Amino acid sequence: MKWLDYTLLVLAVIGCINWGLVGFFQFNLVSLLFGDMTWLTRIIYAVVGLSGLYMISFFGRIRSTMED
Repeated sequence: MKWLDYTLLVLAVIGCINWGLVGFFQFNLVSLLFGDMTWLTRIIYAVVGLSGLYMISFFGRIRSTMED
């Protein structure tokens, strides 16, 4: 299960970097690489979004680790 945590964490970080590029420079790396809202771009956004939702579970795991 640890490989899933690391994989989804990497995807979430990539998403954060892309949002930073959009916010600071109005540069969307995903759209540049895969096209503007193509089916592949939408899948990438969906997978990154799901990985971000999964990262919410880290809060509970961190908290339970600190209480031990």
